[in-house]
Amino acid sequence: MEEHRGQFPTERLCHVMEVSARGLRAFRSRPASRRQRSDLVTLAHIKEQSRLSLGSYGRLRMTEELKEIGLDVGHRRVGRSMRQNGISVVRTRKHKVTTDSDHTFNIAPNLVDCH
Repeated sequence: MEEHRGQFPTERLCHVMEVSARGLRAFRSRPASRRQRSDLVTLAHIKEQSRLSLGSYGRLRMTEELKEIGLDVGHRRVGRSMRQNGISVVRTRKHKVTTDSDHTFNIAPNLVDCH
């Protein structure tokens, strides 16, 4: 509803979504729940650990790190928070050289010389 707030009247949006205007006002003025505040603290720690690990920690290793810090969270909650906030594992592989340019073999002439 918030993204269409400027395009349509609030009464119309409430009617379409089948909620009362009073309920919408109550929802907007309601303070964040304990779970929401806890999720924000957890998310801040997840972002920090992800930055420190250069994006290499998945939900299981991230959960272990958070437990070492002192946060009692489960891997499903950590995974959900990471997924909802676009935090994903950056997998990197070492570059393997497959061409040996420093060899003693004869170099074949360029028979397709186009100029």
